[in-house]
Amino acid sequence: MKLSWKNPHRPAVAAAAVAVVMAIPVTAAGASTVEPSTSTPSAKTAESVKTAKSAKTDAQKPKAAEGGWNDYGCKPSAEHPRPVVLVHGTGGNAVDNWLGLAPYLKNRGYCVFSLDYGQYNGIPFIYGLGPIEKSAEQLDAYVDKVLKATGTGDVDIVGHSQGGMMPRYYLKFLDGADKVNALVGIAPSNHGTTLSGLTKLVDLIPPLGDAVEDLGPSLMQQKKGSDFINRLNEGGDTVPGVKYTVIATKYDEVVTPYKSQFLEGPEVNNVVVQDLCKVDISEHLAVGLLDRVAFHETANALDPANATRTTCIS
Repeated sequence: MKLSWKNPHRPAVAAAAVAVVMAIPVTAAGASTVEPSTSTPSAKTAESVKTAKSAKTDAQKPKAAEGGWNDYGCKPSAEHPRPVVLVHGTGGNAVDNWLGLAPYLKNRGYCVFSLDYGQYNGIPFIYGLGPIEKSAEQLDAYVDKVLKATGTGDVDIVGHSQGGMMPRYYLKFLDGADKVNALVGIAPSNHGTTLSGLTKLVDLIPPLGDAVEDLGPSLMQQKKGSDFINRLNEGGDTVPGVKYTVIATKYDEVVTPYKSQFLEGPEVNNVVVQDLCKVDISEHLAVGLLDRVAFHETANALDPANATRTTCIS
């Protein structure tokens, strides 16, 4: 959705856009990532960026090995035969979003991988801002990389926020369903968001939408009723052969209303963490970064045959 209204008061509009974007589906960002972005640098800087990325990646490999995550030598076990691909949210990256869940799953015996996607205008460390269709293409390539490294035929995907929604584009339009067993979305923006009512400002002040989109196309694509969201959900929420789990919190202030995260389909399980632990007060970020109830339900979704009851002390 690209608005072309020009306004002489653009700086003020841009400031308002920043205020809105602060609440867009985002995750923590700021640390270096293990898996470099697949975005292509300009010709002018390609060589220097390539050299810097190479040195950066080499320096990070020991750190990745220590945590046991993004270890491309990991081979899935008979108990957990599929690698798990973690997909961060808007504004997140392959490390910061998963400092809680990645070790949790690794300690349970999974081969765990995470990627950066959606780099926009060369901004470092803050990903998931680029067009969602392009991000899905990056996920497609990354899944192939993980399958080749692990020697497996399919993966499970776990995503937070945009990362729980974007893989559905991969499944539906890029033939990803043949390579994915299950998709677990934690606070996913499956049907867009009203952003607790703030998206009405975009309808009332068209230049605001222009300014928000300039910050990152994926922001406006996640607005309820956007062309992208309508296309994604046209004809049904799911595709055959994939198991879907949605883990939501009723205190989500970013992807709203929270029930818009739910999917409809034959192999769908929609979960609200407060139904499992009434005193859970996690909001949008905490449910993906810290919430042990959400983590336990994720593990149950990845291994339903050995699922155990989720409680406040899981």
